[in-house]
Amino acid sequence: MKNMVLLLDTNVLLNYVTKREDKYKDESLELMRLCISGKFDGYMAFHSISTMWYILIKMKPADEVRFWLSRLCEVVCVIGADHQQVLSAIKNANFSDLEDCLQDECAVKARADYIVTCNISDFRSSKVPAVTPAEVLEILKENEQ
Repeated sequence: MKNMVLLLDTNVLLNYVTKREDKYKDESLELMRLCISGKFDGYMAFHSISTMWYILIKMKPADEVRFWLSRLCEVVCVIGADHQQVLSAIKNANFSDLEDCLQDECAVKARADYIVTCNISDFRSSKVPAVTPAEVLEILKENEQ
């Protein structure tokens, strides 16, 4: 049976790296533990790297930020959007945030089963279904049985 494919939104990855107080902090940490152990195939959008750099460099020294971003790239596959997908995202008026639309385009490219995000409402118009970290943990548990 093939592993489930999940695109992890930037906010889930930031929960893992920073252990910040967030509604889905514990679920994000558990999700990354399961990804590391190979329970699913994890992907992140290419632009999540620069977004995380921008946020993390304000909190941590550059060598620590490089460590965490490298570590994430060892665990989660980086997927990009092609030229047509970027144009499609720019023109897509159903998303109020271009970054979220690019997440969706990357999820399509990865053939993801789900986008895992802490902000479901941002993905009402996504082509790939969006679920919270708590919801996807339940789905993974059900698939084990």
